[in-house]
Amino acid sequence: ILPVNIKGLAGSIATLANWLKSWAITMTANLLLTWNSTFTIYTLVSAFTVVFVSLWVPETKGRTLEEIQSSFR
Repeated sequence: ILPVNIKGLAGSIATLANWLKSWAITMTANLLLTWNSTFTIYTLVSAFTVVFVSLWVPETKGRTLEEIQSSFR
């Protein structure tokens, strides 16, 4: 859904963000497991993510690349 000239960079940034998120979860999991509300925090973050994706990320199934790109303009 991105222009060809920045697809590589965007993929690299997405991979970096994924690794940073995984690192943050790994580094905070032991600390948070000592709290009573550990899974509440993870549940709230997950719920926010579901709401965000449901409201702001458009469905791309069955659409051409041109249609997807035009919906972001």
